[in-house]
Amino acid sequence: MAGDKMPKFDGETVLELRTYHAAPGKLDALLTRFRDHTCGLFTKHGMASVCYWVPAENPDNLLVYLLAFPDMDSRNKSWKEFSKDPDWKKAAAESQRDGKLVEKVDQLFLIPTDFAEGFGVPFAGDAERLFEMRTYTATEGELASLDSRFRDHTLTLFKRHGITNLGYFHLSPDQPGAENTLLYFIAHKDAEAAKKSWEDFRNDRDWVAVKKASEEKAGGSLTVEGGVKSLYLKPTDFSPVR
Repeated sequence: MAGDKMPKFDGETVLELRTYHAAPGKLDALLTRFRDHTCGLFTKHGMASVCYWVPAENPDNLLVYLLAFPDMDSRNKSWKEFSKDPDWKKAAAESQRDGKLVEKVDQLFLIPTDFAEGFGVPFAGDAERLFEMRTYTATEGELASLDSRFRDHTLTLFKRHGITNLGYFHLSPDQPGAENTLLYFIAHKDAEAAKKSWEDFRNDRDWVAVKKASEEKAGGSLTVEGGVKSLYLKPTDFSPVR
């Protein structure tokens, strides 16, 4: 799986972002089940693994991962077949002999923006990168303006300052917040590089000018107060993209 190319995102692509809250003391067992069984079974049933992560600071014992499907019908069919697979049932039962591994699962369905870079091919370097998932809540009616700022300026400025653009997404229309949410993934060399890149980006005169112009046009900030959330993520050893 590690050598596979990531699926090309288009207007029909559906990505499923899943966050597993492992039971206390069970995160390692959950990761082992994914490494030894789940990922292979996902592939068997046509589910394209994009990335698997754990937060850089993980007090809540989370596993975060991203799957890609050609469309929602394909997604539903794949999950149905996976859940009925005897090999999955056996692996799940054996892994939970001493108690359940997962207390809760959160999911979001993501649709690529027209400026989604995609995750490309797996990273060829020796060192693992530090990933960052960022969620923006746009002010009412300004998601399109926020998209335009990213499309026309921000992505290029990120590259200027050593930030790797990965996927940029909206929520599928049937989900809460779909009308004002932009969720995206970027990558850094490491934590020190991330800190420097963000400092340099925020001090970039071009960014300052772009931000000012976009806010003057909108009559205020393009995001609500407290509407930018960031989570740093480390790839697992079995993640296709690292």
